Amino acid sequence: MRILIAGLGAVGQRHARNLKTLDPAVELHALRSRRLRHVITDSLAQDTGRDVESELGVTVHSTIESALGANPAAVFICTPSALHMEVALAAAASGCHLFIEKPVSNTRDGLDRLAALVADRQLVAAVGCQWRFHPCVVRLHELLQSGVLGPVRAAEIRYTEYLPDWHPYEDYRTSYAARADLGGGVVLTQIHDYDLAWWLFGGVRSVNATGGWLSTLDLDVEDTVDAKLATSAGPVRVSQTFAAKPPQRSITVDGENGRATADLLAGRLEVEPDADRGISLDGYSRNEMFRAEVADFLSCIARGGLPRVPLADGIAVLDVALAVKASLASGRSVSLS
Repeated sequence: MRILIAGLGAVGQRHARNLKTLDPAVELHALRSRRLRHVITDSLAQDTGRDVESELGVTVHSTIESALGANPAAVFICTPSALHMEVALAAAASGCHLFIEKPVSNTRDGLDRLAALVADRQLVAAVGCQWRFHPCVVRLHELLQSGVLGPVRAAEIRYTEYLPDWHPYEDYRTSYAARADLGGGVVLTQIHDYDLAWWLFGGVRSVNATGGWLSTLDLDVEDTVDAKLATSAGPVRVSQTFAAKPPQRSITVDGENGRATADLLAGRLEVEPDADRGISLDGYSRNEMFRAEVADFLSCIARGGLPRVPLADGIAVLDVALAVKASLASGRSVSLS
């Protein structure tokens, strides 16, 4: 299979390596602009002694016309969020299956057209929200779907990171996460948290958010958000910050019949009172989530069916994230239809 990767930064390189692991016969092409040659490892370290293009064996293109002219079967869109739609629309119009890194975009512009193209051409379109593949999240989803915890009375999703430490190979001030023009800010960059809220607790009816740029970091986007979501299952609080230490990613669910607490960085899910339903992962590699989402995408291309994170979910979750940003700006609750 011939696959085009648009953007060969950290996540583009990760996907390329995983594609070659899953299918050693894959033919990789890359659409690149800056053409930085160093390798960014799975641990997010910069290795200047290795050349990424020769190591991955990619054929490089400098224009979307040239890249799509190579007739790839699928395109992985790994450019900054604000640049996703240009490539996605062109690729879908050319009949390519799509893997779009999160968020699907930073605005609603072009999304209805993209959804129509995907439907009309019967394309597989997945969004890169890898945390849906984490074993603790999968087990928590099963518990919620089965009703073991009972009706949800409260839930909290918490994310903490210090942006200068996030990608140590680059100056955080120039990263897309720190720049409004590239679709940055903690809400969109870490849209994972709203995706998990959507997948675990159902559709969101309204949001009420506080926060903004509260740190001393050199940003022009929000770095801290406290969002309250009214979901189908019950109230969910999403707490996010780019400006604190140590790193944390956790989910807590309080139900009438019990509590579940997931520490996703430690790979541990504790369930009370039924401890046997919990998980404690030993030596789980973060890359396994990324490999699983790529395997899911390739399987859907080969055998049909919807990916675990389909385009429709990516669009719905983007609507939630944009509502959070609107609530931050206005200071008022925002309803979603």
